Amino acid sequence: MSEFWLISAPGDKENLQALERMNTVTSKSNLSYNTKFAIPDFKVGTLDSLVGLSDELGKLDTFAESLIKRMAQSVVEVMEDAKGKVQENLLASGGLKEKMKCLKIDLTSFVTHFEWDMAKYPAKQPLVMVVDTLAKQLAQIETDLKSRTAAYNTLKTNLENLEKRSMGNLFTRTLSDIVSKEDFVLDSEYLITLLVIVPKPNYAQWQKTYESLSDMVVPRSTKLIAEDNDGGLFTVTLFRKVIDDFKTKARENKFTVREFTYDEKEIKREREEMTRLLSDKKQQYQTSCVALKKGSSTFPDHMVKGPLLRWLKVNFSEAFIAWIHIKALRVFVESVLRYGLPVNFQAVLLQPHKKSSTKRLREVLNSVFKHLDEVAAASILDASVEIPGLQLNNQDYFPYVYFHIDLSLLD
Repeated sequence: MSEFWLISAPGDKENLQALERMNTVTSKSNLSYNTKFAIPDFKVGTLDSLVGLSDELGKLDTFAESLIKRMAQSVVEVMEDAKGKVQENLLASGGLKEKMKCLKIDLTSFVTHFEWDMAKYPAKQPLVMVVDTLAKQLAQIETDLKSRTAAYNTLKTNLENLEKRSMGNLFTRTLSDIVSKEDFVLDSEYLITLLVIVPKPNYAQWQKTYESLSDMVVPRSTKLIAEDNDGGLFTVTLFRKVIDDFKTKARENKFTVREFTYDEKEIKREREEMTRLLSDKKQQYQTSCVALKKGSSTFPDHMVKGPLLRWLKVNFSEAFIAWIHIKALRVFVESVLRYGLPVNFQAVLLQPHKKSSTKRLREVLNSVFKHLDEVAAASILDASVEIPGLQLNNQDYFPYVYFHIDLSLLD
């Protein structure tokens, strides 16, 4: 499962024994895999400041989770045809050992081997400064995400609009990829070539009648240059002064003159625009495969990622790491508020083995730690009992400090 329960209990002798009992029971019943969750010794400050930080961290937690889910979804959208490889791009940097900080690891491994990043978020700073650093970092990532995805979506929309024009029927689609210079009489003072859409059942009628639809139609000047499911696009050349009369007669015979002027510069511009948009969109994902060479040895091809995907990979990792650090801060703050000073608690990360065991796991935890808060424990069994001064819904409150981590970011 990609679900984790981050809990803490006071660190006195009795509760350390409770933690051991919890580990024994959950292991024996195969309910969860448990690991210690290391949290540094922060500067506590005043209890008033901790109450304020508790509220702020709750909002920041929600914001961070929303941000990484949006970034994960952006990776899905950018990769399009390579969606099977999305998970390969949703990784976090390091977390196992200091010397492995530069490596990318899967999210589950990062969480289960979490280490506080002292360089990025110094634990000796006041907590309010650490929280402020995290908030500013996430806000900047969100700002950049909005601008980059907006630019990508504009590019995608422009390309889709061009693609729609090239995929419609003969009445609506662009003709720049159909017609050629040779299909038209150009630069003539007297003659002009028109394009006429003829229903398929009427091909024979067109061939018999087009020369007589009006005076001054050039004999044998028609040619079929394109077809779709319903009809064909024919050329016909005639004198300019009979255009209106020809259009009227054509309409009466269920032939439709398509308004079109051959402009080589405009056609070239449209073709180049389509090529450019396709290229730009592709480059947002990947540019090329490069064979890396060193001396006489040739290394496997290395995929060079496009700028948007590259940015998403790096900043998804940064945002995810910040999110888990926020979880650690929440455990610390709530544990101090709940269990008091001096700071002495143990945080544990539980990974339920399967969805069906979560109810039983909750019962075990409530049983083991019910002595921490008898009123809260009773309220879990009796929803009608109110906990004085507690603003949370009783279903979200337990005798122990509890936070939920769900790594199902694409659901």
